Amino acid sequence: MKKLPKSSGIGRRAFLAATSGLLAAAVPGSEVLTHAASPEAPLPSVPAPRPAGNLRKIPIGVFDPVYEHLSLDAMLDKVTALGLEAMEIGTGGYPNNHHCRLDDLVNDRAKAKAWLKKFEDRGIRVATLSCHGNPIHPDPKHAQKDIDTFRKTVLLAEILEVKVIVGFSGCPGGTPQDTQPSWITYRWPPEYAKMQDWQWKEKIIPYWKDAAKFARDHGIKRLALEMHPNFAVYNPRTLMKLREAAGEEIGANCDLSHLFWQGCDPVEVIHFLGKQGALFHAHMKDTVFFPENVNKYGVLNFAFETNELDLASETFRAVGYGHSASLWKSIIKAYMDVGFEGILSIENEDPILAGEVGVERAAYVLKNVRKELLGE
Repeated sequence: MKKLPKSSGIGRRAFLAATSGLLAAAVPGSEVLTHAASPEAPLPSVPAPRPAGNLRKIPIGVFDPVYEHLSLDAMLDKVTALGLEAMEIGTGGYPNNHHCRLDDLVNDRAKAKAWLKKFEDRGIRVATLSCHGNPIHPDPKHAQKDIDTFRKTVLLAEILEVKVIVGFSGCPGGTPQDTQPSWITYRWPPEYAKMQDWQWKEKIIPYWKDAAKFARDHGIKRLALEMHPNFAVYNPRTLMKLREAAGEEIGANCDLSHLFWQGCDPVEVIHFLGKQGALFHAHMKDTVFFPENVNKYGVLNFAFETNELDLASETFRAVGYGHSASLWKSIIKAYMDVGFEGILSIENEDPILAGEVGVERAAYVLKNVRKELLGE
C-alpha cells in the first residue's frame, strides 16, 4: 500500500482525519464516516429500520479487475468467502479480460457453458459483461478493436443468457482530421459548439444506433453506459440525449463516484433514471472531497495516487469512506424504491484502501445497510 509523500508532513490517517470534519459543510447531504481516518473503528449507529414492505434484496457483487492477479478459481474462492452473490466480468477494453478469454468462449459454446458453471456451482451470478472502451476513437485501429470486443461480448452474452453489457459511450475527435479524442462540455467559443454538434451527428449517434440494433438482434436489450469524464456520456442529461437518439437499449451504469464531484444528488439521479426506465447497472464506489483544496482549486482537480493527495480536491474511496453509511443507506433505498433489477457491483479504485481490502470494506458497509433496510 502506498504512503503519502514525506513532504505532506502528516500521516495518511491524520490527513484524512483533518479533512473529514469539514466535509459535511462543504458537500450538501454528505457526512464522512468517523472511521475514514481509523478504518478499524466500528460503523456509527444508524436509525432503526422501517418495515421492508416489498423492497427487493438487490444482490451485492464485485467487478473482477480488482482480482487481476488471481486465477479464475482463486478469485471465486475470495468472492465466495466474502459472501458476495454476483459478479461483473471484464471481457476486454480498459478492464481487460483476465478471467474471461473472450475469443475462446465465443468460439466454443461448450467451453463458455463450462466457464459459467464455475460461477453457478458457487451460487454466484454472472450479472454483467463489461467491455469499457472507446469504439468511436478517431484512430481507426483503436476504434475497430473496441468495436470488435463489443460485438463479441454481445455474442457471449447471448450464449450465457447475460442480459446487461457495460461500457463507455466513447469520445471521437472534434473534426474529421483529429487523431485523438476531444471531450467538449462547454459550447463557447462558437467553434466548440460546432465541433460538439459534429461529434454527435456524425459519430456518436450513428455508432450507437448501429450498436443498439446489433445488441437487440442478439437478444441483448440493456447496454449500460458508464457516465464518465472524457466521454460523450458523462452525466444523466447526456445519457438521456443518447438514449432518445439511439434507442431504449441505451441506459446507465450508475457509478456515483463520477457524479458526486459534478454536484449531483445521488438519490435524485437514481429516481430520475429509474423513472425513465434507464437504470441498468450500478457501480458501488465512493468519492471523498478535501474542502480546503476544493475551495482553492475547484472540483476539476482529481487525484488517483496517494502521492497526489496533498493538492487534490477529491479522490475515489471505498463505499462509506467518502460519504456516510446513512447516505449510502438512502442510496440503496432509492435503488429499491425504483425497482432496480441489476446488481450493486463493487468497483474498488481507492488509492488508500487499495485492492482486495477496499472490496472487503465496501462489502461490509453495503451488506449492513441492506440488512437494515430489509429488517433482517
